[in-house]
Amino acid sequence: MEKTSFGIRGMHCASCAVKIESSLAKTPGVSSASVNYALEKAAVEYDPEKTDETTLHKAVTDQGYSVAGSASAKASAGSHVMPDGTVMSGEDPASAEASAGGHMAHGADMRKAGRKAALALGLAAIPLVLVMSGLEIPGDVVGISPSVWVQAILATIVVLGPGMEFHRVAVKQAIRLSFGMDALISMGTLTALLFSWWQLFVDGHLYFEVAAIITAFILLGRYFEAKSKGRASAAIAKLVELGAKTAHRFKAGRPQADKASGMETEEVAVDGLRVGDVVLVKPGEKVPVDGVILEGASSLDESMLTGESLPVSKKAGDLVFGATVNQQGALTVEVKKAAGDTVLAQIVRLVADAQMKKAPIQKLVDRISGVFVPVVIGAAAVTFVAWFVATGDVTASFVPAVAVLIIACPCALGLATPTAIMVGTGRGAGMGILIKSGEALERSKAFHVVMFDKTGTLTEGRPVVTGIEVTKELEEPEVLAIAAGLEANSEHPLAKAIVAYAKEKGVAPAKVSGFSAVAGRGVSGSVDGGPVLLGNLRLMEEEGVDVSAVREAVVAMQAKAQTVMVLARDKKAVAAISVADKAKATAAEAVKELRTMGVEVVMITGDHRATAEAVGRELGIDRIEAEVLPARKLEIVKEAQAAGKKVAFVGDGINDAPALTQADLGIAVGSGTDVAIEAGQIVLVGGGPEKVVDAIRLSRRTYAGIRQNLFWAFFYNVAAIPLAALGLLNPIIASAAMAFSSVSVVLNSLRIRKAKL
Repeated sequence: MEKTSFGIRGMHCASCAVKIESSLAKTPGVSSASVNYALEKAAVEYDPEKTDETTLHKAVTDQGYSVAGSASAKASAGSHVMPDGTVMSGEDPASAEASAGGHMAHGADMRKAGRKAALALGLAAIPLVLVMSGLEIPGDVVGISPSVWVQAILATIVVLGPGMEFHRVAVKQAIRLSFGMDALISMGTLTALLFSWWQLFVDGHLYFEVAAIITAFILLGRYFEAKSKGRASAAIAKLVELGAKTAHRFKAGRPQADKASGMETEEVAVDGLRVGDVVLVKPGEKVPVDGVILEGASSLDESMLTGESLPVSKKAGDLVFGATVNQQGALTVEVKKAAGDTVLAQIVRLVADAQMKKAPIQKLVDRISGVFVPVVIGAAAVTFVAWFVATGDVTASFVPAVAVLIIACPCALGLATPTAIMVGTGRGAGMGILIKSGEALERSKAFHVVMFDKTGTLTEGRPVVTGIEVTKELEEPEVLAIAAGLEANSEHPLAKAIVAYAKEKGVAPAKVSGFSAVAGRGVSGSVDGGPVLLGNLRLMEEEGVDVSAVREAVVAMQAKAQTVMVLARDKKAVAAISVADKAKATAAEAVKELRTMGVEVVMITGDHRATAEAVGRELGIDRIEAEVLPARKLEIVKEAQAAGKKVAFVGDGINDAPALTQADLGIAVGSGTDVAIEAGQIVLVGGGPEKVVDAIRLSRRTYAGIRQNLFWAFFYNVAAIPLAALGLLNPIIASAAMAFSSVSVVLNSLRIRKAKL
């Protein structure tokens, strides 16, 4: 199977998208097709042995629309197709910047819509002024006032000039007995125009200004709609703009660390970088692509990736990511990912894919939109007949029938869901919250339990020093220096924690001689000629060390399920150091916020129960599942679901993948290297548990926007059509209201950008 994505021009409502989607789906060889009205794009998966892109494009043009562009790629592991047609491939990387092309085309469409609306309004204003003012141009042309001829000619120009796009699509659809929004507009304006030409010669009532103003108002509404949609869909364009455009590549390949500063560099396009190239990143510049630091140290602004404002310290051996900003020292970086495979490119793909995927509620809207137009045409015909039977007056019957045709616009229905998804996913991307589909938004609206994997989610995922208790014999810096000196050459996680803590406090390791490691116990050595020990209580007991001075501190630390190491000098304990996988700073507040929402919080971990319960007490979590194997996590989720509960699961996306997939809402916590996690419906890049709360609130706010949009769109049609049928709604007012309904839906969606979470 192959996938292709291409832009579609000329869609004017949800029913347009439904008809195109149906036409594509019926094409032999097509396994799936999705058309997004708000994004003006189609995504199709097809069998290349049965059909091709030319045939797919013809299925679109046969419906009266045009294809803006296309790109295809095989659905292979190294190749990705973005919804706007950009091919992202590891072997032949395409710059993410190319995805901005769809937005440039959108801007051109908006300008074209603006010109049409301005021309139509300018010409339509004259007939309206002549009618409203009663102004008569002196003279007589074949027995008819010149002012009437001016109305007739200008209205005809407006309806058949700027308004021709409606009639062209309507005719193509009518040939196939298929009717969309264009059919309603075309029938309404042409009926008013032709009826007025007939009345002109029988000295009846004229509606030239109605035909012209309706066309002008609808075109103006389309312009405002296009402008608003452009703002709603700007998320991908902004993400793309974050990327660096050029890089300083070392000419001689991989430089020696001591010679890098003297080597020449050349400025190349980011697209030209290949894995293994070495680049220089100067202070204030953006990192061009993902890589590893060979030389240098600096602080980097990674807010574009994680949403976190604080800079992150980096040194040789650390990973850096494309589009992050180097704030201080110069860095020599080896390229690890080509332009199309960077974290930024993955994020762009995830956001673009999410915007193309329809929420389940949209499927209902699509079904309604698919039958809406024929029903409205029937309602207009019934309205005309009913009025004619009641009054016997063709004119009196004509006006409400036209009003029904014009007022019943499914545009707002088509915009309700995708515009809210566009804005919500765009805002989330800026916060390091990647919402992968509209389905995730629906799943977030109601659940009973949030289950957290502990390690790396609620905790830091690595041991850190949590406390030091010293006796009167030594000061804390001296204790740290001795402990760091003893552990300096060890690769044990506890040793690394002590060395890192000493470095953080600015304490240099003491010089240790006679170093020796005792497996499972600790280490020993000599400092300033005196023997020192660092290890657990068993080592102290075996070496005959008096621990009475620190015993109370040790007991208190162990009660918190922390690992305790005792430092002894000259057979006497002088300090107790506790090490633990520390809870993240924001974890307790996040748990509190979730409980405030009325959600039960559960912590699941493979750790010992004492350790798990200590963390649970610290965070305020009542239910703790400890000593759990990965397979058991899945069973715990299923058990809760069997009890009728909706479950959200938060995990790291690797050993938690089965539970993430089984849960009603899977939230994967990703590092910068694995943002394209498949298991979760929502991916959190960087940050802590507080992002789980933000993600849920953003999802719920976005879904609330969808529901508000759909309510007003349905309410508008339900209320307006009867008013029009009863003759209580002038066609001109109906056209203005119809245009406003679409714009109001988009504007309501844009509120999500600034909504407080």
